Amino acid sequence: MENTKEIKNDPVIEALFSAGAHYGYVRSRRHPSVKPFIFGAKNRVDIFDLEKTKDLLERAKVFARTLGKEGKQVVFVTSKHEALPFVKKAAEETGMPYVAGRWIGGTLTNFSGIRSRIDKLLDLRDKREKGELAKYTKRERLMIDREITRLETLFSGLISLKSLPAALFVVDPGKEHIAVAEAGKTGVTIIAIAGSDCNLSLVDYPIVGNDSSSKSIAFFVDSFTRAFKEGRAPAA
Repeated sequence: MENTKEIKNDPVIEALFSAGAHYGYVRSRRHPSVKPFIFGAKNRVDIFDLEKTKDLLERAKVFARTLGKEGKQVVFVTSKHEALPFVKKAAEETGMPYVAGRWIGGTLTNFSGIRSRIDKLLDLRDKREKGELAKYTKRERLMIDREITRLETLFSGLISLKSLPAALFVVDPGKEHIAVAEAGKTGVTIIAIAGSDCNLSLVDYPIVGNDSSSKSIAFFVDSFTRAFKEGRAPAA
């Protein structure tokens, strides 16, 4: 059974359906908090009620416009292979920081420590560009280059983050549970694309839908990004 209610009469729901956003996981993986958003099942796979998904998406977009209007920072977060290109693209288009890969523990709860490592990266880069590393031996320069590469892998997406962000935009809060927990401890608002196995009570602005399909993820990320940019646009 698939959710086909009013699909042809609502372009947003039709777009969600076309993106495959209505598919959850097998019913045995369902988290109890997601039950109100389930329309039915097909072959034991949960099917989301896309009318409710649309409402949650619109709520998240309203918040996105507010963030953009107020000039707040959002960190885009994912370690899911399917989501990496879309998260990076969203961050680049908005000039926002991002984590596309492993979340480093303490990124929020020990931000001053993380910021010092980012500053170290910037300092080493600057010295290399200015030729100030020439005084070191070849082996020492090699070790410094390796350190720069390591720090870039960990923190290059967070260079623009000077203080705690206003929000995290997360793909799959279950997978990114460390980031979600840190946001909860530091008062950072969480917006998340959440599949049927996620605990929605940990998320401020859940967008229930398929969080494992590239097409579905791309639709949600793009919708949020466009709303954020609309909020930043000067009033006509």
